[in-house]
Amino acid sequence: MTSQTSQENNMLPDPYSVPLESINLSDPNLYSQNRWEDYFRRVRDEDPVHYLKESPFGPFWSVTRFEDIVAVDTNHVDFSSEPWIMIGDPDPTLPLENFISMDPPKHDDQRAAVQSVVAPRNLAAMEDLIRERIATILDKLPVNESFDWVSNVSIELTSQMLATIFDFPYEDRHKLVYWSEMATGAPELSGGTALPEERFAALQDMVTTFAGLWEQKSASRKAGNPVGFDLISLLESNEDTRDMITRPAEFMGNLGLLIVGGNDTTRHSISGSVLAMDRFPEEFEKLCANPKLIPSMVSEIIRWQTPLSHMRRVANCDIELGGKLIKKGDKVVMWYISGNRDDRVIDNPNQVIIDRAKARHHLSFGFGIHRCMGNRLGEMQLRITWEEILKRFDKIEVLEEPERVRSNFVSGYTSMQVKLRPKSR
Repeated sequence: MTSQTSQENNMLPDPYSVPLESINLSDPNLYSQNRWEDYFRRVRDEDPVHYLKESPFGPFWSVTRFEDIVAVDTNHVDFSSEPWIMIGDPDPTLPLENFISMDPPKHDDQRAAVQSVVAPRNLAAMEDLIRERIATILDKLPVNESFDWVSNVSIELTSQMLATIFDFPYEDRHKLVYWSEMATGAPELSGGTALPEERFAALQDMVTTFAGLWEQKSASRKAGNPVGFDLISLLESNEDTRDMITRPAEFMGNLGLLIVGGNDTTRHSISGSVLAMDRFPEEFEKLCANPKLIPSMVSEIIRWQTPLSHMRRVANCDIELGGKLIKKGDKVVMWYISGNRDDRVIDNPNQVIIDRAKARHHLSFGFGIHRCMGNRLGEMQLRITWEEILKRFDKIEVLEEPERVRSNFVSGYTSMQVKLRPKSR
């Protein structure tokens, strides 16, 4: 599916042996080798608003402390989301636009068109379905033998829920996960390994498939049938987005955004939660003793895991931040993965503490007008997953170091071998 060439280059040096000004926080090896924590700690301590003159993604500022990230994220006047929110720019031969990469008022209109899919009444209606699906997935898992948690649980659950949210053909649901990986996996965007030809073909297939689904929804609405609450029906029926299908870059970009948003936060948090409970067994014991801590544990996992490592902005004017002068037009990268480990704001941030005070005070969903639209859905899926896990298993043992995504954008796992110990009857 992807090229692994140079995925594991030479092991990275100790971050304190590297000149501070040359530290490159966009290097995808930091994340695939799980070496990012020490690099960010040094930058947070010594140069929290850090400028890198040269990188594969051009020059950029790194904002690494919690409070500075909030200051940028909540100031959409001085820090623009346009034209793109990943550190790298899209291939000009495959242009992409989406509402998270827009400023008001266009951003507001397009976001409002799909917001109702995660309205409280819709979430409440989904809860029984999510529980039924995760129960079925967990009941089919082998016990007392090794298997891959990522493919058998995390991907399976998120693909099923994506199919529901998009009203997508259930039998083709794994295409949605594949398209998500292709959308963010280009070397020029995130340092990923997606091959250009494969990525182009995948995104074209995505657009063609959804265009057909869009036309079906349009015909149904025009025939007088009620509009559904899936994402495609909501976009097609809203007067602000009804003509989006005539703008290919925007149509493709928003599809990619909604799929990635529905896939990555939940999928990698589910895997990360299993890793966390294995690495911090005293917290797992605490959870087993008091399952009412699951909602707090969910927030703590989403902080500790930080499924999307960064978002970028562009300075609209000369502006000072952290004692540094950022010039108009400069690229500014907010490293959520770093802010969530900032001990100036979070006590013992590298530890998972499932009953942490103010566990929801984290950066993983962003702040301001671009705060994650589906945060409550992601939290609900993770909560229900653990409610059902605790009914069935005494332990989930991680057997070896997991394999991680090679990306400076998506913080996640490609494989995690585990063994389940069922509850004693």
